[in-house]
Amino acid sequence: MKSDALMRALILLHRSVGVAFCLWFTMWFASGIVMHFVPFPQFTEVARFAGLAPIDLANVKAGPAEAVAASAIADATRVRLMQRSDGPVYLVPGSTRTAALHATDLSDAAVHSRLLALTIATDYAVNRKWDTAAAEIFDPAVYDQWTVPDDFDRYRPLYRVALNDGLGTELYVSATTGEVVLETTHRERAWNYVGSIAHWIYPTVLRGHPTAWQRLLWWLSFLALIGASAGATTGMLRLGIDGKRFSSPYRGWRAGHHWIGLCCMPFVLSWVFSGWLSMDSGILFSTGRPTDSEAASIATMPTWTAPRDAIQGLSAAARQAEWFAFGGRIYRRERTSVDHQQLLVAGAEDRAGGSDRAFLQQNEVDAAAGHLERPCDASSVLGPYDDYAIASDMPNAPVFRVICGDDWFHVDASNGALLERLDASRRAYRWLFRASHTLDFRFLTARPVLRTNLIVGLCGCGFIFSLTGVVIAWQRLLSCFRSLGRR
Repeated sequence: MKSDALMRALILLHRSVGVAFCLWFTMWFASGIVMHFVPFPQFTEVARFAGLAPIDLANVKAGPAEAVAASAIADATRVRLMQRSDGPVYLVPGSTRTAALHATDLSDAAVHSRLLALTIATDYAVNRKWDTAAAEIFDPAVYDQWTVPDDFDRYRPLYRVALNDGLGTELYVSATTGEVVLETTHRERAWNYVGSIAHWIYPTVLRGHPTAWQRLLWWLSFLALIGASAGATTGMLRLGIDGKRFSSPYRGWRAGHHWIGLCCMPFVLSWVFSGWLSMDSGILFSTGRPTDSEAASIATMPTWTAPRDAIQGLSAAARQAEWFAFGGRIYRRERTSVDHQQLLVAGAEDRAGGSDRAFLQQNEVDAAAGHLERPCDASSVLGPYDDYAIASDMPNAPVFRVICGDDWFHVDASNGALLERLDASRRAYRWLFRASHTLDFRFLTARPVLRTNLIVGLCGCGFIFSLTGVVIAWQRLLSCFRSLGRR
């Protein structure tokens, strides 16, 4: 008797959630395939660097230490020098804001005019060898469909510049720093409406309220997981045995839904569960973000007193220079191409391990990790197919792992940045979410064609399975409408 009541409750729960969510499931699987081929627009380091021009060193009249002092950012641990259409500019990031200062006189270099923003964007496009003849600019906006992620918060508001070229290229210029921070094309935007925007329920009006959006997606995913779990349990319990064969009590579309569901059940459940976990944001698992104190310990901030000749010795071909604190010292990083840089201790070129080295060395990373004030093992370089691999700021640059008890710290060897902290919770999250949701397993990432075929095939099966649910839900709704009409 109790088992019959439980079965009826499971069927009712699955039926109710299925009717409400069958279209969502269909959309999630279809948009997941699109996202694999056309992800949400992101500004890669390769694209950003390709748009930079060589620094006009003759007009750099102030040093990085003076720029930090003028910025009034007390917790600054790095300062970057780049060329803009209105001259060389220092960018000083802090925990709450980023200051932009002209390198000639340290005056405010924020972008306050449309004309300047348009010039910055067209200079960037010219460096990329794009057509700018028909470029037009729009008033700055805090949010639009392509700049809703939190990563853009320190750059807002943003000017949008449409090049009106054959690709429909649009560039976004930060009013705060004067940098191009995003580029999109018509193809990316069009496909993302049926990809990421649909998958993440990502309209600007909702995503502009991050907390509301996160809670909505969390609950929708959770309800979908409950419905899928109830369906999987019901499907197993309703499976019968007719002689030596399994049998289904259903006919027609319901039988197809039953059989396909049983075949797809492991993938569907793991995919919906991992999709729900994608909205965790620190609720059940740690976030992976290092604490402010840990980042400060790795940097061990010295006084910003870079020598007066901090600019001297920079190559005329340098397109970016950066000074950063690491392990209690100030390093200078000079980049002449996207995959080539020179690294040295500021003011001590010949005593920093050689002037031709490009990255931080193991002994320097170990010394900086010693400031964490906990026992740490010797650092090691992550391999290309490490289970917990993370990308450097610079393409193909090494990343060091420092293991301190239960915590793993990843340090970017190109710029000394503390990229993430993986505790046991975050390492488990990596498998439960990323591996399950994107098939990010070492065996498959080393074989991208196989991984792509698996993703498309499994999502295709999930899509077909969801379509059978749509047909059944529509039939049930029609039946309910007819019953109401006869009353």
